[in-house]
Amino acid sequence: MRLTGKTILMTAAGQGIGRASALACAAEGARVIATDLRPELLEGLDGIDARPLDVTDPAAILALAAEVGPLDGLFNCAGFVHHGTILDVTDEAWAFSFDLNVTSMLRLTRACLPGMLARAAETGTASILNMASMASSVKGFPNRAVYGATKAAVIGLTKAVAADFVKQGLRCNALGPGTVDTPSLRGRIAAAADPVQAEKDFIARQPMGRLATVGDIAPLVVYLLSDESRFVTGQVVLADGGVTI
Repeated sequence: MRLTGKTILMTAAGQGIGRASALACAAEGARVIATDLRPELLEGLDGIDARPLDVTDPAAILALAAEVGPLDGLFNCAGFVHHGTILDVTDEAWAFSFDLNVTSMLRLTRACLPGMLARAAETGTASILNMASMASSVKGFPNRAVYGATKAAVIGLTKAVAADFVKQGLRCNALGPGTVDTPSLRGRIAAAADPVQAEKDFIARQPMGRLATVGDIAPLVVYLLSDESRFVTGQVVLADGGVTI
């Protein structure tokens, strides 16, 4: 199994991509520490160390990092999709999105990095994976002003961490999914003025003609956290159904 002997921490593991990735990594032999703001969503993750975590709480991050010890892998998956143009953005909404989508990654990475560098010195490699998006510095989308800005920042942070620690065996990559059929997406569709048309619009922007499933994304998480990707760092790995061709 590709992740045997590895300890991997994941955020937003209660549903969607996070949950599918936690299960996939555990199936590949990893000790998975799955966290989520809503602990009830972590129920049913058999064989996985499930813990509540508010990624916007600096003290909680430091406490968790101290409890779990050195990691081989970290998947920063937590995030929020703000809807609207720049004219719709309040200062409060901007600050919230950056705190959740970017600053939480900085804090968690900073807290876990010393232990990960120690593991990399022992084993030759450790891997951080950050959730970015095709809606970022890669491509602009309508009504994604704040979200795109945060995910562009995630990509910049990813590349900086990769450059700073490449000689110490620490890898850092970003994952850029297209539109994935998750509870989060279903919530945004349901909140639209015309949910039926909203779903059609989401599907239409993928040249492959369908939404991604979490099963399309989780194998990439496994790959980027495994030694199979040991020569890959500082990259944005896109899985977008052809949107950015």
